[in-house]
Amino acid sequence: MNCHSSKEFEGLPVKISDYTSSVQPTWCGGCGNYGIWSALKRALIALQIPPQDVLLCFDIGCNGNMSDKIEGYRIHTLHGRVLPVASAAKIANPKLKVLAFAGDGATYSEGIGHFVNTLRNNYPISFFIHDNGNYGLTTGQASATSPQCAPRTANPEGPTASTLNPLQLSLSLQPAFLAQGFSGDIEQLTEIMIAAIKQQEHGLAVTNILQACPTYNKETSHEWYQQHIFDINYKGDHDVQDLKSAQAAAAKQPDKYPTGIIYKTSEVVNYMDRLVHRQGDWREWDLAKEVRSVDTSMLQKQFQ
Repeated sequence: MNCHSSKEFEGLPVKISDYTSSVQPTWCGGCGNYGIWSALKRALIALQIPPQDVLLCFDIGCNGNMSDKIEGYRIHTLHGRVLPVASAAKIANPKLKVLAFAGDGATYSEGIGHFVNTLRNNYPISFFIHDNGNYGLTTGQASATSPQCAPRTANPEGPTASTLNPLQLSLSLQPAFLAQGFSGDIEQLTEIMIAAIKQQEHGLAVTNILQACPTYNKETSHEWYQQHIFDINYKGDHDVQDLKSAQAAAAKQPDKYPTGIIYKTSEVVNYMDRLVHRQGDWREWDLAKEVRSVDTSMLQKQFQ
């Protein structure tokens, strides 16, 4: 993958300062959100997307605390409900780049119904999951991706439920794009985000981001991930367009965690193109122009 240095961004019309908020981050020291926050801004600058052309939708949780740490159009939604909001925004304004962010708890527990149905409908948005293996904002309860039997605040002996494999879940419904990043590798994560934002043209682009939670998740620390991840695209022998290869890569967890682009296809039909009653290029829709004023005075009089 390419490396985007700070010098590479110098002189570009859209600058890092355009996305710089005056609100200081409040995440714990060593939190993986710092890396994700940096990679996101670098990706938006690399693609030269001005703040007015992108909508950033955040779920509840430590990931959602990013909503006021970056400039632009932002929505801070309810827990597990970011995907319906992001999908609706894209339908209303298809010209807008829509990026959604949520934690592993909001995605794979509270909001798993929305996640599954967003995959089924293949809405053309980019979705980034901050997977730190616990509910960090509520002091470290077990989530669906917590290692089984690993102690958590509400489960001193660890969760009894089996650990969910996010990559296998996503691939079972064949998204347009699936990747996995690591918050400690900002260069790779920047490239993954760039690819995910570009791929939303074809449908849902899902990226699971492995991130450290130094306060509550002692099992999978930053150093632990460095020893247990590998770049699946490094050797060039992984066919990202082959679903079976992607499924095989996903099954390698938990001994080794693949990072990089796992799967990518332009052959799936996204939600907009499935709408038979709206023929034509959905990228040129402007639903705002379809809204009109209706005189309801006669109807109101009937109820007076």
